[in-house]
Formats: sequence, C-alpha cells, structure tokens
Amino acid sequence: MTTKQDKRIADVRVTPIAFYDPPLLNNAGCHQPWALRSIIEVETESGVIGLGESYGSQDLIGGVERAANALRGLDVTDINGLLARVAASIEDREIGYYTGAGSTVLRVGGAIEVAMWDAYGKSTHRRVCDLMGGQVRESVPFSAYLFYKFANHKHEEGPDVWGEVLTPEQLVEEARMFKEIGGFDAIKLKAGILPPEEELAGLEALRVAFPTSPLRIDPNGGWTVETTLKLLPRLQGLIEYLEDPTVGIDGNAQVQAQTDIPLATNMYVVQPKHLPENAIKDGFRVILSDHHYWGGLQKSRELAAICRIWGLGLSMHSNSHLGISLAAMTHLAAATPNLTYGCDTHYPWQMDDVMAEGRFQLKNGGLTVPEGPGLGVTLDRAELNRLHQNYLTCGYTSRDDEIEMKKYWPAWDFARPAF
Repeated sequence: MTTKQDKRIADVRVTPIAFYDPPLLNNAGCHQPWALRSIIEVETESGVIGLGESYGSQDLIGGVERAANALRGLDVTDINGLLARVAASIEDREIGYYTGAGSTVLRVGGAIEVAMWDAYGKSTHRRVCDLMGGQVRESVPFSAYLFYKFANHKHEEGPDVWGEVLTPEQLVEEARMFKEIGGFDAIKLKAGILPPEEELAGLEALRVAFPTSPLRIDPNGGWTVETTLKLLPRLQGLIEYLEDPTVGIDGNAQVQAQTDIPLATNMYVVQPKHLPENAIKDGFRVILSDHHYWGGLQKSRELAAICRIWGLGLSMHSNSHLGISLAAMTHLAAATPNLTYGCDTHYPWQMDDVMAEGRFQLKNGGLTVPEGPGLGVTLDRAELNRLHQNYLTCGYTSRDDEIEMKKYWPAWDFARPAF
C-alpha cells in the first residue's frame, strides 16, 4: 500500500559553502581561491528533502532566508505561488557580477524552485526530466571550457594540476587534458584577458590541434565594436558562435549586422524583459540559458520555447558549480528538444562535491541523466558540513576577481571593453 505524500513545504534551509577554485582568468580578473555557493533544501511535511544549488552571494543567501517563512505550506508543485511569495518577501533589485542586470526575485526563486522540483520528483518517484515533459536525449553534450590561468594561487607552492596557461601551446595542452578527462568534442575559450591577437592565435592553435572540434570564444564584453569588426575575417569559418564580444545589446547588434557568425550571450539577455529589445535590434542569435538567472527550470523551459518560436539558437551557461547544479542542468537539457549547442560546465575545474553518490563522470563529452527520483542525487552531510566550515573560515563572503587579479598583475585595472 502506497502512503500518500504531503507535498506541502515544511521548511526551507540554505547552507553557504566554499570550495577550491583554480586561478582562472576572465575579463573581470582572476578567480579567488574559494568559490562560494549555497545548497538549498526544501523539506515537505512528509519529510522528503529536495535539493538545489546556487550562488553564494549575500543577496542570494539572505533572499532565501527571508522568503523561507512565506513558503511554508506551499505545495512543491506551485511554481507560480513560489515566485509570487518570493516577490512579496524581498526587494527585486537588479544585480549582476560584471554582467547584465539580473533579477534578485528570479535568482532567489530559481534557487528554491530547483529544490521544489527535486522534492516533487522524490515524492512521486519520478525523475525531474520526466515531470518536465519527458527525456528527449540519452546524454546531454557539454563543451570543454578552457581558461587562461596562472600556475597557482599566491598562497600555494608549485603549480596546480593544470599548470600555467598563457600561451597557445599551453592552451592546446589544457584542451588535451579536458579531452582525456571527459572526451569533450566542442571547445570554448574564455577570452577578453590577453590582447585579442594573442587569444586568436590560441584559437587558431586549437583548430590545428583539433581540426574537427567545434570552437567558440567568449571575450566577456572585453572587445570594442571596432576591435571585434577587425577580427571578424579571422573568426569566419573558425568558430560556431561568438559569445558577448562587446558591451550591451546595442554594441553587439552593430557587430551582428556585419557578420553571419551567430553572436551568443549569457551577459546581456539574462531575464525575460531583455528579450524584446534583443529581438528588435538583432543583437544575439544564440541565448545561453542559465536556470540560476532565469528563475529556475520552468522559466528556462519558457525561454527554450521562445527561442524555438523566434528561431534563436539555445545552449546553457555555467559558473563554478558542483553536482546538484550540474544534475539540474542535465535534467533540463534532457527535456529540452531545441538544444542547439553543447552546454557549458565548469565542473572539471572543481574537485569537491556534496553528493552522496560521489562526483559525476562525463564520458564522450556528455552526461547521462542521473537515475533515481527527482534530480537523482542525495546529500552527503559530512561533505556539506566540511564545505560550510570552509565558508566560515576562508575569509570570503563575496566574489571580487579584480582584487584577486591585482595580486598577480598590480598595474591591471578592470575595463569593459578592455581592447
């Protein structure tokens, strides 16, 4: 006899964590030694616990804590009710770490929403991808996410396992390591750090070393319109898309008007209200969805439908993350028919995790949908506690890549565009 589950929310908890992050470079600076994230738990009246993972910013953590009381008694299937109650509990401000303006309501709501989907799946013994319309692919493709990087953090002795990556030769070796780790095909290069000619030399070295691998480059808005237009002839036929080469929808629209290379974004179209302007101005033809930005899995499905109707390409953005976030991305992508390109993931750069099942293993550049109800993952509380202690003792409560960069290059200053 099956006992009927009470799917009403009894409690919402958020635990900030910190884990090691290599000295990866981007247009905003250098990653700090500790990446900050948060683990969200939604517990039902029947004792089922759903899991979510999101950013470790004070806005996110405080927002979840303030919304928690208002969510008690809400059914985990009531996504509309979730966003309404979150909106009534916190001020909706536009935030973004050196990116386009995101919504606090959508980010806080999205963090909780994933845990609600997980609790719903665990309560009904169904996988999240099945609840979201059904699985359309056995394995979700991901790309090798290459970064320029320093050999180690300032407090470390000797290089980390990846070593220094500042030259085309070192970049090719980094790509080889990625292919050995996960069998990746597509390759994405984070750019906007070195002079553009040096970064294109790295991209061209990757093409020689891996002649059939699809390539992408992401300057994070680090190039001017003029610089980007000058580089287009070298990029033509080399890359499958060009991500956020310059600043804003207006600036990128000037570039898109001069090339048939699709421009992609995860910086300037990051909430629903940005979509009409982008459509009118033809700024970007590929949207890199991110359920952490867009308000969760349901809102990301709505975005996918808009992209399908409007003929936009679709992929997924990531940040330094662990397995709960990766599992959510995988379920969403598995249930999204119009996934045009392989997704981003920082997962190979991380060593820790909070899943009792252990870390995921990507194979042939993809990840199969986890088995088991909900997201298919459970919490290792000992690891959660360890990473929470890291958070309490690491000395960081916010991310600032600019300060970290100045430890290596004291004369460096953040600029966007920089070249």
